[in-house]
Amino acid sequence: MAKLVLQTDFGLVDGAVAAMYGVAYGVDDKLSIHDLTHEIPPYDIFAASYRLYQTTKYWPAGTVFVSVVDPGVGSDRRSIIAETADHHFVITPDNGTLTHLAKFVGLKRVSVIDEAAHALPGSQESHTFHGRDIYAYNGAKLASGQITFEDLGTPLAADQIVMLPLGEVTQQEGQIAGTIDILDIRFGSLWTNIPLDAFKKLGVAPGELVQVSIYYRDQMRYQNQMPFTRTFAAVRVGEPLVYVNSLLNLGVAINQDSFSKLYHIGTGVDWHITVKRL
Repeated sequence: MAKLVLQTDFGLVDGAVAAMYGVAYGVDDKLSIHDLTHEIPPYDIFAASYRLYQTTKYWPAGTVFVSVVDPGVGSDRRSIIAETADHHFVITPDNGTLTHLAKFVGLKRVSVIDEAAHALPGSQESHTFHGRDIYAYNGAKLASGQITFEDLGTPLAADQIVMLPLGEVTQQEGQIAGTIDILDIRFGSLWTNIPLDAFKKLGVAPGELVQVSIYYRDQMRYQNQMPFTRTFAAVRVGEPLVYVNSLLNLGVAINQDSFSKLYHIGTGVDWHITVKRL
């Protein structure tokens, strides 16, 4: 029996997530069910895509992920199941949630789920809670071995799924540029799309200063010199730093404070960052 991992933007202030658990346990009460997060910002498909990429690789092969950030619930958007190149399964709306996995991990196969044929019995008149009636239900059936990937739907070419725009990394003499993809939420650090391997080409050693410039579209919002360090403790409390995050991408932070809140920095493809060697 595979593990089942749930991700939503539902929060835990009402019974939505508990209902998903209940449906899954109703399929098989021996299931091993876990939470990735239920605190994705409402309707933030990009964040859902990123958190899957951040997490799936660390779970055992065969783990089934259900991701429900679904502003188009009940519309003609498709429900899909995908198997990643490293053998994890994701059941989710086809709205861009698989973007990061498709680009950075690869998708082995994808199918469109027949929602009418695979809905929770008795739920056919409900059109606004597919997280419970389609995704958790079928995720539980797949994880418990009651159905197979092939049972769920019609094959779809992996390059036919909805993809969100991602920022590009560019490099010039002495500097590298990218985008601020997401925050380290609790601490307000900025996680960029700049990979460590690309940054290494600048030849910046730990402890050396770099110039960090942050733009929203074409408007500069922040510029400062700060050290590139291995740990937060390498600078004093309240001081900024550039570091390598847990996904081996470049991050920008303030030791024991929120960079994002202090300087009103957001995330997404409109937020650009340049790191320049001094």
